[in-house]
Amino acid sequence: MASELRLDGGFIYGWPRFIVACLFGGLVVLGASVLGLYNGFPLPQLGLGSGGKWWKKKKKVRVYMDGCFDMMHYGHCNALRQARALGDELVVGVVSDEEIIANKGPPVTPLRERLIMVGALKWVDEVIPDAPYAITKEFMFKLFNEYNIDYIIHGDDPCLLPDGTDAYELAKKAGRYKQIKRTEGVSSTDIVGRMLLCVRERSSSDNHSHSSLQRQFSHGHGQKVEDRGSGSGTRVSHFLPTSRRIVQFSNGKVTLQGPGQDARIVYIDGAFDLFHAGHVEILRIARGLGDFLLVGIHPDQIVSSNRGAHRPIMNLHERSLSVLACRYVDEVIIGAPWEVSKDMITTFNISLVVHGTVAENNDFQKGKCNPYAVPIEMGIYRQLDSPLDITTSTIIKRIVANHEAYQKRNEKKAESERRYYEDKTYVAGD
Repeated sequence: MASELRLDGGFIYGWPRFIVACLFGGLVVLGASVLGLYNGFPLPQLGLGSGGKWWKKKKKVRVYMDGCFDMMHYGHCNALRQARALGDELVVGVVSDEEIIANKGPPVTPLRERLIMVGALKWVDEVIPDAPYAITKEFMFKLFNEYNIDYIIHGDDPCLLPDGTDAYELAKKAGRYKQIKRTEGVSSTDIVGRMLLCVRERSSSDNHSHSSLQRQFSHGHGQKVEDRGSGSGTRVSHFLPTSRRIVQFSNGKVTLQGPGQDARIVYIDGAFDLFHAGHVEILRIARGLGDFLLVGIHPDQIVSSNRGAHRPIMNLHERSLSVLACRYVDEVIIGAPWEVSKDMITTFNISLVVHGTVAENNDFQKGKCNPYAVPIEMGIYRQLDSPLDITTSTIIKRIVANHEAYQKRNEKKAESERRYYEDKTYVAGD
């Protein structure tokens, strides 16, 4: 009785009824029954590769990227997106509070909140808390041997330790280093500078009729903060949104195809300024209430009219990218209306409208114009208990409370920022 063997796509399939040994191109192939496999199942460790070599399952490429990720913004998100594209799995090291204090000064966001932010990114597969600021020889070997890291990733901007040495020198010497393109238009230093400007501007003038600082940043008024006399030493970068960047952040089968016809669509809206752990946690809960989470992001004018002329700190497109990067979000409405209308509910087939208990403006139900009046009347509105008592104002108050420390940190960072932009050359990548 003969056994049938078939070579298909590099795998050998067999339908033997007893142990069979046959020669095929000089290679001995054992019957599948010996290995306990059944009809139609591939033999994962047996096969013919190029040159008659044994076929082995392709190893996943694991890449590592670390950072402080303080006041996480779309620049951090884009860096991690690029890093993930260089491998199959992305492991992220989040530097401890103590290491940040020793090397840069006090962080705005404590480690617990930074871990929530990094873990919620759609491109992150694993997180290592309390990572060292500098990659030592011992930690590098730990990455290679315990975490099975193939490459260590960093941006094209220099990362120097207090003694002036390259923080990634060891990884480069080991030949296990890869570089990505820095995302221009924002940095944690830049965001802190924006808030320091807000504090200075508001204290020097009670006239809020001028345009918000955020719009000045977005539209290119004043390349440097020093030109406007803040003395914070922060370079104001210019955010240049592109359609490709929005598509990159929107990747994902569900997002590109849209929700199914019978999907339960949950809607939540807000400013989502200075995207923080409180935002992430309420989005996580909202996503758990349905099949598809639609997030409405209010335009700059609406935010300014409700929260003051100096808000939002981040413009509409910056805020949209940060929300899109969150793994719990399926789609965003860029420039969502203040009121949730019947037409909007019908257009997007919204099943449930939600809002958190912790928010900048929670007095809307007392006013004449309740933005959720229609969904409340329809019986599809629900208020959710916010897990964290954090708002954008919380972040701003942290900056104000440590105003001097952050201003000194920004002044220290200004020189390296200046050198980067003066020596800047084109770097391929996205």
